[in-house]
Amino acid sequence: MINLKPTNLELFLPSGKKIKYLLKRRNRRTIGLKVDHDGLVIHAPILIPRSRIEELIAPKLDWIQEKLSLQLNKKKKINWKTGELIHILGNKAILSLKASKTNSVLQDKDILHVDTNRVNDQVHSAKLVSKWLKEKALKDFVRRVEVFSVKLNVHPSSVYLSNAKSRWGSCNSKREIRLNWRLIQAPPHIINYVICHELAHLKEMNHSNRFWEEVEKVLPEYRSSEKELKTLSSDLYLIG
Repeated sequence: MINLKPTNLELFLPSGKKIKYLLKRRNRRTIGLKVDHDGLVIHAPILIPRSRIEELIAPKLDWIQEKLSLQLNKKKKINWKTGELIHILGNKAILSLKASKTNSVLQDKDILHVDTNRVNDQVHSAKLVSKWLKEKALKDFVRRVEVFSVKLNVHPSSVYLSNAKSRWGSCNSKREIRLNWRLIQAPPHIINYVICHELAHLKEMNHSNRFWEEVEKVLPEYRSSEKELKTLSSDLYLIG
């Protein structure tokens, strides 16, 4: 029996090396490949055997390895110390850490002041800033959802933050909208695109032409935002 759940597998190369990948089966006719910060993802038709999938992607192995190498080079770490740059709503903010008896985070224009009782503990500083970003994200996202809900004439039941590793947003049959908190680092037009994308699903639970027409009604330039988000994805995932 074919497993329809996303499955982590390994592809063995002629050289003896192996590539890990995530196989996602869908109601589709073709095989699709994607390489992102999580690695190789293969989208395949429901009934096609795994052996046939790997046979069909064999001519793409050089391309896959090149993309994986580029992703590996992109994986850098944030140095949670004074002077490090992070992004908030697309704008640069400089971290300023200070030893304190209490923990707090405060933004003053392009400076993010972090008072911490463990000033040399980077993990602790990362948690403080992430918590602050999540709080800021929820307030910002709720406001944007309210604005675009009116424009699209939809009525979501609630807005939640998501910590997903491969999705920027989602909605469900309960009309709940979930948005990845890391989006708060992105420029506003990209956040708007993700929100409109999810709100449009309240009208069309698919990616049909009618769905994209709904998105385009409020965001005529959504295609450029979609491309820009793909480019920024690995950087947005440096936090958390």
